[in-house]
Amino acid sequence: MSHLRIPANWTIQRSTPFFTKENVPAALLSHHNTAEGVFGQLCVMEGEVTYYGFANEQATEPELKVVINAGQFATSPPEYWHRIEMSDDAQFNINFWSDKDKRDQPMFNAKS
Repeated sequence: MSHLRIPANWTIQRSTPFFTKENVPAALLSHHNTAEGVFGQLCVMEGEVTYYGFANEQATEPELKVVINAGQFATSPPEYWHRIEMSDDAQFNINFWSDKDKRDQPMFNAKS
């Protein structure tokens, strides 16, 4: 599985700036999940980002590993626990999709 399909009627609620090793938020490198009713679409412009998916908040071993190369994207379904690793030259951004207006709501949750 490289990505799950975002429903056709959903729209982008928010997009991040481009992240590199220098400015990537720490939360993305550790256990977090997309919010309820929100799909994340990770788009890699340069380098490589590796996405690790976990069965639940407590899981330490990933059940899924997807390598996303420059020019590719992958999706993260609502409320799915995951983290990323990135190559030194990686540059990527994230689009958050939903079927409702969620622009003023959190798009992800960090592990408590």
